Amino acid sequence: MAKRILLFLLTNLLVVVTISIVLSLLGVRGYIEESGLNLVTLAIFCLVWGMVGSFISLLLSKWMAKLAMGVEIIDPSRATGEAAYLVQTVHRLARQAGLTEMPEVGYYESPEVNAFATGPSRNNALVAVSTGLLSKMNSSEVEGVLGHEVAHIANGDMVTMTLLQGVINAFVMFLSRVVSYAIAQAMRSDDEDSGFPYIIHMVLVVVFDILFSILGSIVVASFSRYREYRADAGGARLAGRDKMISALQRLKSYTEQVDNHAPSFASMKISNKSALLALFSTHPPLEDRIARLQKF
Repeated sequence: MAKRILLFLLTNLLVVVTISIVLSLLGVRGYIEESGLNLVTLAIFCLVWGMVGSFISLLLSKWMAKLAMGVEIIDPSRATGEAAYLVQTVHRLARQAGLTEMPEVGYYESPEVNAFATGPSRNNALVAVSTGLLSKMNSSEVEGVLGHEVAHIANGDMVTMTLLQGVINAFVMFLSRVVSYAIAQAMRSDDEDSGFPYIIHMVLVVVFDILFSILGSIVVASFSRYREYRADAGGARLAGRDKMISALQRLKSYTEQVDNHAPSFASMKISNKSALLALFSTHPPLEDRIARLQKF
């Protein structure tokens, strides 16, 4: 746990330093001037912070996953038994999906039935599965899961989600600062000669950053649910519809028996059934995913 926290802090420090350097090179300083709010400078400031931060996270995604999850990468030239099966299956599915560079394949120790795909591009990706998944699913179900993950890579979901998150981040930063500035100016008394009330503005920025981030996460989650349906369909085409349905049914059976709230890089997670929390869920209910595939 301590290792993951340290890794998270170091990564965020790297992001902050990198973005600060980029803004300095662009000549972007404060966006509040004596004449008022400089919207052009603010827009550049928010766009750089939003997009650069997201893409740095994308570029570090494989490295972060390996360290945070303890993923053991399988060497295709030395793999035997179950490890060889995993590599061969992922590579076969990847070739079927039209990938020219084969993803890295790995596994990690966890009782959870889980798998994920990550990486900065289609040609630089990682597919990893938990030992819990390997022990609780048969070979057909595992192939269905792997087809789903390879479909994520083939669809370019990692880059697409990064672009969307970057745009949302930029809008959140821009709107929160504009609204905060307007409210702080309206609250300033006419006879105040101390200049812009920075304290009020900064407090409001934090409040609106949180509020707009929550609203933005609903948009991101909605698109994420859509891409899960696409990955299910892609997995059905690559591995076979019956294998994909069987994998989801096995996952559904498992999640009905255990508490499924542990944090992870989940790609096969069941979503919360609460109407409100469902808005923030990145994955649709398994019942809906199974029903769609049965009509596929």
